[in-house]
Amino acid sequence: MKLTDIIAQLGLEVRAGKEALDREVLGGYVSDLLSDVIAGAKEGDLWLTLQVHQNTVAVAFLNNLAGIVIVGGRDPDPETIKKAEEQQVPILVSKLKSYELAGKLYEMGLRRPETS
Repeated sequence: MKLTDIIAQLGLEVRAGKEALDREVLGGYVSDLLSDVIAGAKEGDLWLTLQVHQNTVAVAFLNNLAGIVIVGGRDPDPETIKKAEEQQVPILVSKLKSYELAGKLYEMGLRRPETS
C-alpha cells in the first residue's frame, strides 16, 4: 500500500517529506519508546507515535521506515521538520490516538505477513 493512499483515506496532514510520499508501506509499528522502535520496527513500517522531537527522524532513517505519524493532534517541533526534510523522512499528523489509527490501518488491510 502506498503512503499516498493512506494519507488520502485517513485524512492525514503532511508536515515533512513531501518528495517521499510514494513509498510503499509494508507494515506498521506503534511505540513511543525510541529504543523499542530501533529494535522492533522493520524496514517499510509506518511508525505511529506521540513523540515530536527530532530524534524520531533519526530512528526512522536508521530503520528505513516508510514514515512517521504523530498522533493525538500533536505537531512536530520545527527542528524535527527541518531534520525530516534533510533526511527525506515523511512526517504526517493525525488527530486520532494511536489505538484508533492502528485499528483503521488494520481495517484497510495493512498487515505484515508473519515470518517463521
